[in-house]
Amino acid sequence: MPSPDQTRLEQIRMRPRVLDLWWALRPLQSVVRLMNTGAHPDDETTALLTAIGLRDGINLSYACSTRGEGGQNDIGTEGGPALGALRTREMERACDLLNMRLYWHGTSPDDPIRDFRFSKSGEETMGIWGHDHLLHRFVEIVRTDRPDIILPTFLDVPGQHGHHRAMTQAAHEVMEAAADPDFPSNLPTWQVSKMYLPAWSGAGQAYDDDLPPPEATLTIDGAGKDPMSGWSFARIGQMSRAFHRTQGMGRWVPAGPGKDWPLHLAISHVDGPDDALRAGLPQTLADLVDLAPDAKQDLLLAHGYITETVSAFPHARHIAMTAQKALQHLQKAEADAPDRIAHRLTAKHRQLAHVLRLALGIEADARTHQTWLRPGDMTGVTVEFDKGDADRASYSLALPYGWSEDDGQITIATDANQTDPYRAEYDPADPPLPRIEIQLETTTVALPFAKPPVILPDRAALIAPDAALINLKTPKRSVSVAIADVSPAGSRVTFDLPEGWSMEHGTGAVAITLPDDPEPGLYTLPLYVGDAPAMTEQRIAYDHVDPTVYARPAALTVRVLDVALPQAKVGYIGSGHDAVADWLTALGAEVTSLSDDQITSDEALASFDTIVIGIFALRFRDGLVSEMPRLREWVEEGGTLVTLYHRPWDNWESDTVPPRRLEIGQPSLRWRVTDAEAEVTHLAPDHALLNTPNQITAEVWEGWVKERGLYFAKSWDDAYTPLLSMSDPGEDPLTGALLTADIGKGRHTHCSLVLHHQMAKLVPGAYRLMANLIAPRR
Repeated sequence: MPSPDQTRLEQIRMRPRVLDLWWALRPLQSVVRLMNTGAHPDDETTALLTAIGLRDGINLSYACSTRGEGGQNDIGTEGGPALGALRTREMERACDLLNMRLYWHGTSPDDPIRDFRFSKSGEETMGIWGHDHLLHRFVEIVRTDRPDIILPTFLDVPGQHGHHRAMTQAAHEVMEAAADPDFPSNLPTWQVSKMYLPAWSGAGQAYDDDLPPPEATLTIDGAGKDPMSGWSFARIGQMSRAFHRTQGMGRWVPAGPGKDWPLHLAISHVDGPDDALRAGLPQTLADLVDLAPDAKQDLLLAHGYITETVSAFPHARHIAMTAQKALQHLQKAEADAPDRIAHRLTAKHRQLAHVLRLALGIEADARTHQTWLRPGDMTGVTVEFDKGDADRASYSLALPYGWSEDDGQITIATDANQTDPYRAEYDPADPPLPRIEIQLETTTVALPFAKPPVILPDRAALIAPDAALINLKTPKRSVSVAIADVSPAGSRVTFDLPEGWSMEHGTGAVAITLPDDPEPGLYTLPLYVGDAPAMTEQRIAYDHVDPTVYARPAALTVRVLDVALPQAKVGYIGSGHDAVADWLTALGAEVTSLSDDQITSDEALASFDTIVIGIFALRFRDGLVSEMPRLREWVEEGGTLVTLYHRPWDNWESDTVPPRRLEIGQPSLRWRVTDAEAEVTHLAPDHALLNTPNQITAEVWEGWVKERGLYFAKSWDDAYTPLLSMSDPGEDPLTGALLTADIGKGRHTHCSLVLHHQMAKLVPGAYRLMANLIAPRR
């Protein structure tokens, strides 16, 4: 594990001042503004944006509908709103590299504009998000950012993700709505000049566009290299995408020719041929003089000095001198310019100030001594400041409401706000508070804190677990809950219990006892700190992003259910992406999480009746793929193997990984059932897996959340028997959700249902089915 100093050295090694200065000069070349739109973090068209931003200087923004909270997590166990909070921070870091502003349509975990699950329909998505709600927020975003161009990432065609289709539909509508003076909004109208659509197919591993893309009317050269770094624009784009680690993003781009980007001009409000993105648009400050005749002289002088500033690279002193002169004239122009160009001048002001700081060699770094703070806490803050070649430069700390600093100590007031995990917008050039502000002779430059601290709820406690099972088929009737980090410290904590339940306090824990014969059902037990309801939080900290937190009302959820268990010793091979082993143990099954040594030992494997391979384990559990022949032999000798949901790229080789050939279907859109309430037909109702030890009835399929499953099997060896059939409305039935085969003396069952998600949500039917799947073949 590297030390903090080693980590800082590694970070600055990757961003030398000369490269930062070169990249800071790029946006000075243009006043054109382009907004890319998408539905999820990682939907941005990164390689294209990198080329037009770092080469052509186009001012970039990204408008994203959801936080991606319904997606997978390749690096941890955060899910739902907590994953949304993490992906928000990942998206912000991805924007940092491209100097791209970020806007979200969904502005809180409770916003209906959320990643509710995969959708195959734009109409369904609009119905859940709320058409008017989505469009209103979109108009606010466009009127705030004032782009010249809108570019959706995906097409609105059958076979594409419904979220993507809805965003592209909304992009068409916002072109008119943002310019409509009668549209209800307090912001001034804005007419977007052009909208392009991608003239390429969005088909791939997940999607399968049914219709061909529109004809290309313009092609953007994306094949070049950044002359300073020597990296291709595609490779730099992947550096940005690599911050989307929860989605496994970041691919190495080998040397060689890059990729061009064909676009289709869908809407235009400008005259003349469309032979470039900037065609028909003001391109530099000099092109704004007709819109601001009172500022004409200063705009022309600022443009001239900007041209000289860009040309002066790499001579930092010359750059600083001409950037300062450009800034002086720009400030005069700002005072005289009309509102319709103010956004362009504000952006140019920030760009020049940033260039000026880098050219002068001014360094500033602020970091607190603690990361996690509550209202009323104090922490030290260390500030490093070097004014470089500036004649006069100073700094101050700009702090959020309720924060104060005195003599190197930051105090958080008792009424300070909790850190917002779902910021509605983000601008790398105007970072959120807390930040360090550098005062130069004529302007101010803002830099973010390094790893800014996170303010937690004031009345809170951490409880573990926050969900529990009581299986009436076992004698267990109690739940032990560890309680830590109680705030205010020393406060008494209690749960609001159902009638007949009891609670006993211990050291750092509470034991909750149920009556002998509780009614099956779902019980929610709110936690109180003192006499008031408490919050609990999920602290989120990874090296590649700023820390954040997701807080929610503190409560223990208890599912009381009645599930028969097989006589089986179960080994679980996980990779940290699910908690199925823990839930099976809570159900009362005898489960061992297998070590690498156990997986590679025939003797160890022989002691287990059933082995379950958890989701994605073949990809993330080192060495597991090479041990599959050993597991195949174990099955032949009588073992029961269960493989849970995997994707084709999770090292699932159809002919070699499963005991018999089993191909997983892709793109996922064609091989999934997104309707969590889809009717399920039993194809082999007398099969043991649907009857022993629990009878799988229609009740098992009730109460499912999110979806039934995905990446269903597409084709399989005749040895396998499909047990279930299901489909989304209007589609042909899929039969690859649950397959089982007798292999020698044993059995292999592959399950593409999202059982791990249903178990985490305490859906009782998922436990009944899982108990049957782990039953050994007799």
